Parts: sequence; C-alpha cells; structure tokens
Amino acid sequence: MLKRSSKSKGGQYPTAFKLKAIKRVERGEGVSPVARDLGVTRKALHDWMRAYKALGPEGLNRKRGPKPGPRRLRPVPGMAPGEDSGSLTASRRRIAELERVIGRQQLELDFFRQALRALDGRHAQGKHLPASAKSSKR
Repeated sequence: MLKRSSKSKGGQYPTAFKLKAIKRVERGEGVSPVARDLGVTRKALHDWMRAYKALGPEGLNRKRGPKPGPRRLRPVPGMAPGEDSGSLTASRRRIAELERVIGRQQLELDFFRQALRALDGRHAQGKHLPASAKSSKR
C-alpha cells in the first residue's frame, strides 16, 4: 500500500507513485478502490493510465494544462474516420481560424464596453454633461 503523503508541494505525484497505482489497476484491482486508497481522483488515475499507454513512463511527467499543437477535431457525423478530403480539412482549418478571430474581436468589444461604462459612471458621479455629449448606447 502506498502512502497518501507522497504528493509533492506542487500538487504533482512522483512518477514512481503513478506507476505503482497503474500496476495495481493492471493487476486487476478496480480504479475506484485504488484511487480511494491513494487519495486521488478516478479521473487522475485514468489520465495517468492513458498517458502511460500512449507515451510510457515519460507520459507521466507531462506538465499540466492544455498541450501545444493543433487540437483534434471531432469527426463529422455520417462520415467515416478515413474519409477526410482535402477540402474538408481546409474548411475545418478556416473555421478554426475564423473562430479565433471572432474570439479576439469579442474580447476587444468587451474591453471597450467596460471602458465606456466606466466613463459613463464617472460622468454620472461628477460633472453633469450636456445631453448631446452623453453616450446613447446602453
């Protein structure tokens, strides 16, 4: 049995700890009992097993957060996985690019809306502006 205090201060577990947990599951113990016994979530244990199967022990030392590189797109319903054509791939790239542009534009709009509200709030508290100088957008 492994100790629960094996967690380092950064919230990450040592590779040896992860390997022992994976081996226990591979020997036939259930994921839930192993996770409960070790004080980790089932999701974390499943993630460790997936990383170990894909990349071996090196997969257990990955940094947290989103990984760099293109994200895998979900397959289009009704199309076989190997059926991707060049135009479909190009269309998916274009859609992803346009979604990024829209996201940036939305951030800019939110910023300017917040700035306008802050300015309107200052004018309402302090000086009274003539009706022609007030913003009509709310």
